[in-house]
Amino acid sequence: MDFRVVGLSPEPFRHLYGLSERDLATHGVIRYVANESPGYPDRIEMREARVGETLLLLNHVCQPAGTPYRATHAIFVREGAEETYDRVNDIPEVMRLRLLSLRAYDAAGMMLDADIVEGKEIEGLIERLFANPQVDYIHVHNARRGCYSGRIERA
Repeated sequence: MDFRVVGLSPEPFRHLYGLSERDLATHGVIRYVANESPGYPDRIEMREARVGETLLLLNHVCQPAGTPYRATHAIFVREGAEETYDRVNDIPEVMRLRLLSLRAYDAAGMMLDADIVEGKEIEGLIERLFANPQVDYIHVHNARRGCYSGRIERA
């Protein structure tokens, strides 16, 4: 079964790129400089930031559905990231390295199923969740810290 992994669009974050620490604070955003890799996963390009790159830590509405499953959580966005990750049947390394929580939703945003998996074994869980024809999309979160990682759709 083919699937598509999609990162976030840079559009909602561009206005934050290059702001002063003070201006970022007014948006509830904190700038970090990656001091190790892996450790700072960018949600746009779906890659680990390299040592020395800057990232913005901010709260993001990862599940905007008007259901009890509406959700927000902290994410990192690499400052200056422009190319949204969008690939078919290709799991980014940033997911492979972590214990993941996959949450399957229907078109209305109601959660139908969920499970955890080591990133290196994610394809089996994707296939099991999409075996349910009511599942419209899957959200991936880092299981340990809970941060939103990306979206998986049917290809």
